[in-house]
Amino acid sequence: MRLVFTGGGTAGHVLPALPILRAMRRRGAEIFYIGGADGADEGYLAGEQLTYYGIAAGKLRRYFSWRNFADAVLVLRGIWQSYRLLGRIRPHAIFSKGGFVTFPVVLAGWLRRIPVVAHESDFSPGLANRLAMPFLSALCTSFPSQRPRRLRGALVHTGSPVRPELLQGDAERGRALLEASARTPLVLVTGGSLGAEALNAVTCAAAPGLVKFCCLAHVCGPGKISALTLPRYHPFEFVGPDWGDLLAAADLVVSRAGANALFELLALGKPNILVPLPRSASRGDQIENAAYAEQAGYSLVIPEEELDAARLTEAVQRMLAGANAWRARLATFAGPPTLQLVMQTIEKVAGRAG
Repeated sequence: MRLVFTGGGTAGHVLPALPILRAMRRRGAEIFYIGGADGADEGYLAGEQLTYYGIAAGKLRRYFSWRNFADAVLVLRGIWQSYRLLGRIRPHAIFSKGGFVTFPVVLAGWLRRIPVVAHESDFSPGLANRLAMPFLSALCTSFPSQRPRRLRGALVHTGSPVRPELLQGDAERGRALLEASARTPLVLVTGGSLGAEALNAVTCAAAPGLVKFCCLAHVCGPGKISALTLPRYHPFEFVGPDWGDLLAAADLVVSRAGANALFELLALGKPNILVPLPRSASRGDQIENAAYAEQAGYSLVIPEEELDAARLTEAVQRMLAGANAWRARLATFAGPPTLQLVMQTIEKVAGRAG
């Protein structure tokens, strides 16, 4: 079986596909990946056994911008490039993880009569997946959801794929990385692969108070590393292979509310504080994700506009004091067998194509 995977724009549109990609490869599938031509997506796939192709990718925006006209040309070019690539590869199916890179591939797949399975991470579909709805053979969702109006294919609630290496993190190695004592609570703050400036600023302001009672690991994002020098404060631009160990070691995680990060925290049973992106900087998807987690009793949510150093410090202290109760609630989380369900869906549509 030949499979094309696609997804791009951020790590959140590439890395969650890896468990599915690797599992399908173990079943004997030949894997191809179509991502952006700028090389960023390819970098996330370093070391994987696959053939990578980069295409032109115009960003899809929900608002007016003069750049939309130039990006429309890039989208058309990406469709043509994808159409030609798919003609050469002749895959049995396409798996799309979302992001603006994917729409040209999905449309070209539909034109080539190649079945497409997409996965939507967030509570409500992103723009690329909304545009792709009429062309999908199946849509897999992280959250239980109503059938989207324009979807013609199957709707399958699969949950969100979690990388196995995160589930195998070693807490002792994580603490050794920071030279942190097992007696000191470890708080991990992350804004995602690209960082979060507002969250970074509040964390830096709160750091002098936080390190009085905890060890603080702060993932700032590429080019955004903090210049603070404090005992028990450890800033990082990005964490690669050690990420699973840091998560395993953390007693509390402060994070944005992207669906991939959220499901990782739930799968690991980590007490967490979510600071979702505000609607002024997003379509509101993280607010919806966070509301789901808060209503289920899995997370404490602080809107970004209400976050300051004092509020963050108080919330961290309160969460650490009640960590056992939070862990007990998180232990009740049981997601569906994601990997199995997604693979079955891919194999089903690929069989129809054969």
